[in-house]
Amino acid sequence: MNINAFNALKTGAVAQSPLNAKKPQMAGQENGESFNPAGVAKDMANAVANSERAAAAYMVGKADPHSVVEAMASAELAVETVVTVRNRVVEAYQELLRMPI
Repeated sequence: MNINAFNALKTGAVAQSPLNAKKPQMAGQENGESFNPAGVAKDMANAVANSERAAAAYMVGKADPHSVVEAMASAELAVETVVTVRNRVVEAYQELLRMPI
């Protein structure tokens, strides 16, 4: 999961004038890549694993609290994003099932 897009939004770095606004792209499409669900799942799993490693390192005194909180916030954002996407897909599927034939 490309968290840089979220950081750019948070800092306001994406503010553009309407005259030179570019077409929005999904994360990972800067180089002509297509959407890869397996890559998103792998990125989310990596974010969770990094937060677990940071928490374990903090427990033995090898990490500072700031890095632990940062890693856990990143993992929380990744999980919430994946859950939101999953919920939207389920809602769309249920809407398709309700359509008359």
